[in-house]
Order: sequence, then structure tokens, then C-alpha cells
Amino acid sequence: MYFEEGGTYHVYNRSNEVLFRSRENYLFFLRKVRELVLPYAHVLSYCLMPNHFHFILKIKQEGIQCFENKRVDQLQYIAKAIGTLQSSYTQALNKQIGRRGNLFAHKVKAKSLTHTDNDYALNCFMYIHQNPKLAELVNKIEDWEFSSFPDFIGKRNGTLINKQLALEVFQLESSQIYGLACQMLQDKMDEDFL
Repeated sequence: MYFEEGGTYHVYNRSNEVLFRSRENYLFFLRKVRELVLPYAHVLSYCLMPNHFHFILKIKQEGIQCFENKRVDQLQYIAKAIGTLQSSYTQALNKQIGRRGNLFAHKVKAKSLTHTDNDYALNCFMYIHQNPKLAELVNKIEDWEFSSFPDFIGKRNGTLINKQLALEVFQLESSQIYGLACQMLQDKMDEDFL
């Protein structure tokens, strides 16, 4: 995928098995995001689930730059960083549990939210945070540790996300997020029930 400077993207991938086997695995992955992805993109939101991950990224100017690579004509720094994130995590988990081979089921997917209507982008933002509740991993959205939702509602003061930029991109006020997330979740659960 070709990333645009200033573009907002939903970046995600999954595994056919458990990706994160312990709290330390989740934390290691987030440290790698900080090290590899933050130089090239702002993290607007994220959620790590036992077998998949979601991020919404806003690409910095540094991220669209390309470097010379004999195998690929033009590979952007952000694309390489995301690939390295997955590769380094796979290598670490393989070593930890004595497994071999690919961990992720597919190449990472990146869907542009830049040229969509704001409702779609907002739904994506909320869906990412609602994942743990929908999967019945927690009773309340804010109880999932490996999501940016606790940061948005003031339960935690993490530094991985650019909260102010996210509020601007999704045209939200901090005070709206909790109620809106709960209402949208209830609407979804009601729809699924019908």
C-alpha cells in the first residue's frame, strides 16, 4: 500500500493462532510500536486483541519517504516499519515458545480513512475500542488494558497515542467519547440481537 503524507489509515492484521500469550507479549509489541512506528506516524488509537491488532495512524512526512531497496523499487519508511514490527514480534515469540514460521495470517492491511465520510472514520475509531467488549474479554470497554480507550477517557495517561490530534481528526471532545462509545456499542448489540 502507498501511504499519503497526512493520511489517516486503519492498519490491522490477524493470526490464525494466539498472538499475545502473556501481558509481557502485549507490552513488548507496544514497545516495538513506539520504537518502529512512532518516528513515521502518529498513533491515533489502537487495540491489541489475543489474535489480532488494530491501529489508526496519521502518517508523518518522514513516513512517506522511500529508501533504496534492491528487491522493491520504492518502499516507504512507514511500510518498512510496520513490516519490521510484525517480523520482529514473530521472531521474538517464535524464540519464546519454540515455534517456527509465520505468525500472521496475511500481509498487514491498511485502509485509508482520509477520503471517507467522517461517520465511517468515527465508526472505525469506536469499533477498535469496542472489540474487547464485543469479544466478551471484559465487562466494560475501559477495562481492556491493551487499548487506547482508557487514555481517551482519562483512566490512564499513556503517551503512545496523540490524543489531541485524534480528537481533531475525529471531531470529538474528550467528554463525548465514553457516552458515544457506549451508545454505539449498545446500538450494535441491539442490531445483532434483532
